[in-house]
Amino acid sequence: MDFSLFYFDGDGSVARPNQYQLLIESAKFADQNGFTAVWTPERHFHAFGGLYPNPCVTSAALAMATENLQLRAGSVVVPLHHPVRIAEDWAVVDNLSNGRAAIAFASGWTMDEFILSPTPHASRKAQMWRGIQQVQQLWQGAAVDFQDAAGKSVAAQSLPRPLQPQLPTWVTCQSTETFIEAGRLGANILISLLGGSLEQLTPKIQAYQQSLSKHGHDVNSKTISLMLHTFLGHDIDQVKDDVRQPFCEYLKTHYGLLENLAKGMGLSISLSDFSDDDLDSLLSFGVEGFMNDRSLIGTPESCLPFIQELAQTGITEVACLIDFVQDFDVVMNALPYLKQLKDNCAIHLSETAMAGSAY
Repeated sequence: MDFSLFYFDGDGSVARPNQYQLLIESAKFADQNGFTAVWTPERHFHAFGGLYPNPCVTSAALAMATENLQLRAGSVVVPLHHPVRIAEDWAVVDNLSNGRAAIAFASGWTMDEFILSPTPHASRKAQMWRGIQQVQQLWQGAAVDFQDAAGKSVAAQSLPRPLQPQLPTWVTCQSTETFIEAGRLGANILISLLGGSLEQLTPKIQAYQQSLSKHGHDVNSKTISLMLHTFLGHDIDQVKDDVRQPFCEYLKTHYGLLENLAKGMGLSISLSDFSDDDLDSLLSFGVEGFMNDRSLIGTPESCLPFIQELAQTGITEVACLIDFVQDFDVVMNALPYLKQLKDNCAIHLSETAMAGSAY
């Protein structure tokens, strides 16, 4: 089981100094303590994730602050960018980092984002699959045909040339169809428990693995990365007390994002429909649910059984979302406990594998 750090909240709505201190310093910690990667997202037009409009920019900064970590987009929203621009920008990151760039590709979410795209929102999935193929071709040095403003076909080759001959590729998956198509493509996958339980996610993972095998890809060579809200400490009750209020505020913002998504789908759902008491109850219920079975919130000891459960489903990496608690000192002080979980997990899973091979 690999461990990486994931950033997704980052309130960019208020100007203040040292906005990216947590990103830089926690990435340095991960780089020096055996973590696999860091992920930064692409978010637009909302306080939720407002620090992260462009993962290639944050990854370029991290390339200068780290030496070992893979630098991943989590994710690039393909329909919002020309494939040549994606290939060019990430080739720069690959060069700056000495060959550590990687991308999770996504099709997009809210309608508002698509003011940046000539692609209709309804066509976003088809554009994603087409764009992934084109970026991979450009990365490998192939000329890809595009139309210029006059409708003339132009064979484009992107520069600079990246150091890695193949672009490490993930697909951000939610629907079963996307899991299956990612398997056909032979990509790694980035998943979450935001929309359901591990029990509900497991059949989708199995569908992905079956698709990999069906299309001639080695299942064991692929990475299944699960994003989990993560905060660890030495006492589970104290951890939950420390996390509960920040998590409520985080979910309140997240529900606001869902409200915008619902409007884009023609649905009339508003947080104003709820009383303050009802909203507090809803948030408390959401927090308890996440802390109980959708997160790494607790101690290294209390979280280890969940890691074992994840490994049994085929998940090979935990992408630890750490910035929902927006207090630099609190989050940094929690990271050594996450390292302890990572180290304990490596020992335990190794012992389990050795015990299994003895039979």
